[in-house]
Amino acid sequence: QVQLVESGGGSVQSGGSLRLSCAASGYTGSSYCMGWFRQAPGKEREGVAVIDSRGSTSYADSVKGRFTISQDNAKNTLYLQMNSLKFEDTAMYYCTAKTFASCSGAWYFAWYVGYWGQGTQVTVSS
Repeated sequence: QVQLVESGGGSVQSGGSLRLSCAASGYTGSSYCMGWFRQAPGKEREGVAVIDSRGSTSYADSVKGRFTISQDNAKNTLYLQMNSLKFEDTAMYYCTAKTFASCSGAWYFAWYVGYWGQGTQVTVSS
């Protein structure tokens, strides 16, 4: 059973930065797709960024150039560096994983995800 535990959320002013972390455990396979989703109040959950076991990344258009996803395989930890934060980035952010798979073109959709973390809140004030 894969377990994902997020940390690093908080409140920041517009233009500021935050780094989210996700500690992963319970999976020893060689192929996976890990990422971050977010859900704002009244909106559907949406994909933010993903990274696969080879280090290939994909980003939602809304965060390209501002967010960077990375991983530390030695620490089994996933990161999301968020710069130039905007009010519309305010949401609950979830760490996600799909095992025995790569990040296909469907990565953006919640149904593609196999495992979810409990979420960490990011609030950006304008």
